[in-house]
Amino acid sequence: MKKILLSLLLISSIMKIQAQTETALYPDAIPNSKPAENKEKHSTEPGILIISDISIPTYTVFQPKVKNDKKSAVVIFPGGGYFITASGHEGSDIAKSFNEVGITAILIKYRIPSDRTMPNREIGPLQDAQQAMLITRENADKWNIDPNKIGIIGFSAGGHLASTLGTHYTESLIANPMNTSLRPDFMILGYPVISFQDSLTHMGSRDNLIGKNPSKEKKDFYSNELQVTKNTPPSFLFHASDDGAVPVMNSVLFYESCLKKGVKAELHIYQNGEHGFGLINKTTKDLWMESCRNWMRHNGWL
Repeated sequence: MKKILLSLLLISSIMKIQAQTETALYPDAIPNSKPAENKEKHSTEPGILIISDISIPTYTVFQPKVKNDKKSAVVIFPGGGYFITASGHEGSDIAKSFNEVGITAILIKYRIPSDRTMPNREIGPLQDAQQAMLITRENADKWNIDPNKIGIIGFSAGGHLASTLGTHYTESLIANPMNTSLRPDFMILGYPVISFQDSLTHMGSRDNLIGKNPSKEKKDFYSNELQVTKNTPPSFLFHASDDGAVPVMNSVLFYESCLKKGVKAELHIYQNGEHGFGLINKTTKDLWMESCRNWMRHNGWL
């Protein structure tokens, strides 16, 4: 019975994604890429939708059916250790939840760092994140979005990617002839990998992005708690104290850095929940998404 229920949930997640139109993130050539066979694979083990070996990045727009006069949007980066992406419970399910309150959601299938497919693997995901922000802003009128109310949400390693975009947006790694702002207007970070310091990081994410023996300078550069400035976007974070994969101090230190720099921030820490719970932390009746929506209302995005 349990296997049957899991299969039904997986079919539902796949149908949600397939019901939308998946579009190439880059209209022309993909920057920082090598000619290579497309080995992308979709899997449904262990009970969640997994996409691996991504070398052709895409975006999928989820348009709300209910009206929101604020016309806000959220760009979504699922997690997966920079090895895979959990595009169901940290992707399409999240998009649908934002749609319920009138928020447009753009789900990103970003490239997995790979020496096989790119000359410089460490910048590939960030290039895709910057391109996602550019595409969303430049299509604001078409998608009925306020270009000044575009946020991002990332989970786990997707949270590292999101927080990297939010703290490294001043240097464009993509073609940007219109000088479109790549800065998110707000960030939502779920059990995020924030730090690449030895004592805090999720080592798999760090290894996959910048290699097994990075320099101190490289570790510091991608430790986003060290990169917060007064211009870092307002941030909402949630995490579980018993997270055994990504220590909760990743969120705590980022929150503290925001406070020190005068950046508006809100942090929710659950006693339990472990890692990767997605939309619903089954150990509590509290819903982080409802708290997030309240935070968005308070700041004028909902």
